[in-house]
Amino acid sequence: MKKNALLRQNCRIFASMNYPLTIAGPCSVESEEQILATARALAQIPEVKMLRGGIWKPRTRPDAFEGRGEEALVWLREAKRETGLPITTEAATPEHAELALKYDVDALWVGARTVVNPFSVQQLADALKGTHITVLIKNPVSPDLNLWIGAFERFQKAGLTQLVAIHRGFSYYKESPYRNYPMWEIPIELKRILDVPVITDISHICGCRELLQDTAQKSVDLAFDGLMVESHFMPETAFTDAHQQITPEALAVLLKSISPRSKQAANDDQVLAALRGEIDDIDAELLQLLARRMNVSSQIGEYKKQKGLTVVQMERWKQILSDHLETGKELGLPKELLEKVFEAIHQASIQRQSSILGNS
Repeated sequence: MKKNALLRQNCRIFASMNYPLTIAGPCSVESEEQILATARALAQIPEVKMLRGGIWKPRTRPDAFEGRGEEALVWLREAKRETGLPITTEAATPEHAELALKYDVDALWVGARTVVNPFSVQQLADALKGTHITVLIKNPVSPDLNLWIGAFERFQKAGLTQLVAIHRGFSYYKESPYRNYPMWEIPIELKRILDVPVITDISHICGCRELLQDTAQKSVDLAFDGLMVESHFMPETAFTDAHQQITPEALAVLLKSISPRSKQAANDDQVLAALRGEIDDIDAELLQLLARRMNVSSQIGEYKKQKGLTVVQMERWKQILSDHLETGKELGLPKELLEKVFEAIHQASIQRQSSILGNS
């Protein structure tokens, strides 16, 4: 898909709203009392422009709470009628989409677990063909930009132009304080390619209340278009994701504490964040390669032990270092850097092999 500013221009719900735009509401619509009490409180917050609530919950374990279904759509529609807030919920199947349209849902979001499956995305796009509903597309669980772009393309080909991206972070093998690693460079690149509004789902990125403030500020600093926040009038009693939901009162405080940034400063930070993201990815690859190298060193140590060979083969090491320095010179890398790096790697390999041979 080529860069398409029409996606932004045609998104009527977002075009008329000033930043910071916030979509807020409970993770799950649990009862009529819960959604109405939450919606009434959220309607008092000027930045909250849309009410969210999960009707069908795609849970990892089958015995967990999976939503109230159609009954909850009645309550969500009543919250819309009473507060005037547009409403949005997740649709994972054509049946979900049809019921949501029946109950006057203003926007549907496509969840991360659905976006990973192009067949499911296509079924939803076909079900919504001919409508003018806004579709919020979450990033896939894995950090796959093309898969995310492909979801936009499927809805666009079905004639849907009111498309918005939801950045909710990515599953990642590295240990992290986040529930889902932000990888800010990916939504930045999506925004550059498609020119669609990007809303940051800080609740699913953080997975806890403690990180929400800093993540919200980061989103503003990068000039994204708004926030999605899970808010419940009594979060400690929530059926799902209680630890990441906050009260409407806490949300109001959070939104007021966000420091605005100029567009130019934000655009500069986007460039820097993308470059830093690339550095992080390269570092992760380096770590994987170092781990593989040390594993091979261990195998060599086992072989030397069986054959009665010494740990250090000095002539081979000299030749390896000479070759690496020559290659590094061709690549424009400083000799001093390469000597330090490969000497450290060599010493670590010696220690690994020595432990195998019983010399340490």
